[in-house]
Amino acid sequence: MTAHDDRVTDVQPKRETARAPTAPPEPASARRADARFMGAHPAHWLALGFGSGLSPVAPGTAGTLWAWLAWWALGLWLTPAQLGWLLVAALPLAWWAGTVTARHLRTADPSAIVIDEVVAFWLVLWLLLPAGFWAQAVAFALFRFFDAIKPGPVGWADRLLHGRGGWAGGFGILLDDLVAAFCTLLVIALWRAG
Repeated sequence: MTAHDDRVTDVQPKRETARAPTAPPEPASARRADARFMGAHPAHWLALGFGSGLSPVAPGTAGTLWAWLAWWALGLWLTPAQLGWLLVAALPLAWWAGTVTARHLRTADPSAIVIDEVVAFWLVLWLLLPAGFWAQAVAFALFRFFDAIKPGPVGWADRLLHGRGGWAGGFGILLDDLVAAFCTLLVIALWRAG
């Protein structure tokens, strides 16, 4: 073997050739939620609020209205204790459905996912039991204010896990709405105490 031989042998180190840096793969573009997408997986039905999240205008408000109507209908057949157990079951189910649907939509917190509004507003309504129409309407307005505007702690909760994938991201979808529910209940409690 000559000194200028380019062949690699057991005693000759392998030559490294400079490679052009590769760009990271482009993220897949976000999918749009529609009726076909909703029917593709059971988690989509739940996460999209049985279609209320497909509203072209204010899907979060549409989802909260659907939650209010569903709560009223469920209250015709279920006791407050049964509604509480439904809420306990709905929280992990919402976490799962939100996680799966966000992953399938390839977006961290798609506006079409409204299961977070549904479960959080159910929590408000359950803790207000027994509340009449006007008390529920005030709770609705306060909850929508805190969820849409995201002041103070609601904004912090929204940013805390925003953009994370997997189960942390799914919990992040729920977290800001649960904090909005807490703020709603706090304002109502302060109003009642005053």
